Amino acid sequence: MSTDWPLFRGEAEPHPVTTWPKPPPWRTFTGGDRPGGGESSTTDGEAANVTRNWRYVIAEADRDIVNAALHLHRPLLVTGAPGTGKSTLARALARELGLGEVLHWPVNSRSTLAEGLYRYDAVGRLRDASLSRGHVQGAGAGDTPAEPDIGDYLRLGPLGTALLPRPLPRVLLIDELDKGDVDLPNDLLTVFEEGTYEIPELARLKDPLPRVRVTGPGDERVGVPKGRVTCQVFPVVVITSNGERDFPPAFLRRCVRLDLAQPDEAQLRAIVDMHLGAATTARAEELIAEFLRLRDSGTRELATDQLLNAVHLRVSGGVADFERLREAVFRSLGDV
Repeated sequence: MSTDWPLFRGEAEPHPVTTWPKPPPWRTFTGGDRPGGGESSTTDGEAANVTRNWRYVIAEADRDIVNAALHLHRPLLVTGAPGTGKSTLARALARELGLGEVLHWPVNSRSTLAEGLYRYDAVGRLRDASLSRGHVQGAGAGDTPAEPDIGDYLRLGPLGTALLPRPLPRVLLIDELDKGDVDLPNDLLTVFEEGTYEIPELARLKDPLPRVRVTGPGDERVGVPKGRVTCQVFPVVVITSNGERDFPPAFLRRCVRLDLAQPDEAQLRAIVDMHLGAATTARAEELIAEFLRLRDSGTRELATDQLLNAVHLRVSGGVADFERLREAVFRSLGDV
């Protein structure tokens, strides 16, 4: 295996990438360096707050699928039972590879492609223009009202921000896509395939480089040449699904699919060890065994964080009747 293949290794020590893998010929894009901007990175203060022994517990086969998506510059469609770490995977990728803050797009039944790309407050702009004209009329007939800057009323959404041209990609989490409208996966096809989109409100302007706000802290502004955004390198897109419905084949063929299984006994011990310490893990053997018995027998539908909750309560020493509380913590996710 090539030494530069496992970009994501699931290690405790971060190893930020300096060069991104060359994409396949059919996954190259034309975007260049965006004016006045640069790649996003975590600040020193943010890095100091990261627990150094935190790592993402993942099976080797699953890790290889993640790396395949990174090298192919394809979206990663992650399915699995609740609590298997689908959303956490995106944050693990961003942290370990030094790719900055995760761009999060939580999908619901009202979500649209346009919402993910950008929002335009046309009503607010019209209101402010009317107020400006009113002030000018009061000041004098010879004055000319200033037209509000359209960039003040446009904000790129998570998907729109992720597609900005950068030398290193951003990580985009499209969370619970199966909760969205049935047409949303098909609407995403062109954007995923071409890595570009147009903002018609900007394309009509004479200004060759209007500046708009992006998703993220600091109210950052970027230039959008001729109203079109084209990525330089395809973002790291992690799409999660709880399997509530099927996706169309045209969408599935554009994704690399990863089905996260429930963690086995060794992985559960590693997860408890990572979050609560080795000493706690040694005291949690009985709980881990019970959790596995209930989950794997089909008696209850359980998520891994329920085990962590139970272990934490058990070792904290502050619970008078842990046996009763354990039943509440280990309640099946399928119970109404």
